[in-house]
Amino acid sequence: MANDMIDSITKVLVQSAKVVEDQVDAELTKLTEMDEDDFEKMRERRLEALKKAQKQKQEWLSKGHGEYREISSEKEFFGEVKDSKKVVCHFYRNTTFRCRIVDKHLGLLAKKHIETKFIKLNVERAPFLTERLRIKVIPTLALLIDGKSKDYVVGFGDLGNTDDFSTEILEWRLGCADVINYSGNLMEPPTSTQKPHSRFTKVEKKTIRGRGYETDSDDDD
Repeated sequence: MANDMIDSITKVLVQSAKVVEDQVDAELTKLTEMDEDDFEKMRERRLEALKKAQKQKQEWLSKGHGEYREISSEKEFFGEVKDSKKVVCHFYRNTTFRCRIVDKHLGLLAKKHIETKFIKLNVERAPFLTERLRIKVIPTLALLIDGKSKDYVVGFGDLGNTDDFSTEILEWRLGCADVINYSGNLMEPPTSTQKPHSRFTKVEKKTIRGRGYETDSDDDD
């Protein structure tokens, strides 16, 4: 019985290897049969793709991508969102400690993912917008695609509920919402990047100009 099983597995492996070998042979044959004109056309297509990618990059940079910026008003928010396909907006408050943690990570991700615009807006300057988007917890990241809010990262609940989460964890979370071009495995967070003995914090209610907000931090300076 065991020998029969080993024989079956061996046959499957041999067949798989043969398929791969045939595919490689076919590609090699295709390359050897290409003439100079074919290679020139391939080179031209590659150059065209590179030019297109460079043009797209310059367009993003001209719209403020590649850096993490603060905007000053609700009117400016609508203009920024309308101008770019993918936007991450951090709704923050100066006295909330965890907002400064978010700032650090978004500053790094803005430079890495220039396909996405990264901005921040003080909730005290955006009462209408925070009401419209139902933002009750600070910090909150609004993830917008084509001018519409697709998802939210509310506090640190999706990031391990700890101040010590890694930039990779936030990057993965944004990738799950398709607001950045994520190249990793979306089915599983990169938990290996988490630091040991992370500190978990509680949620307390605070107030901004008489309106009730929750701040996802145990340290409001």
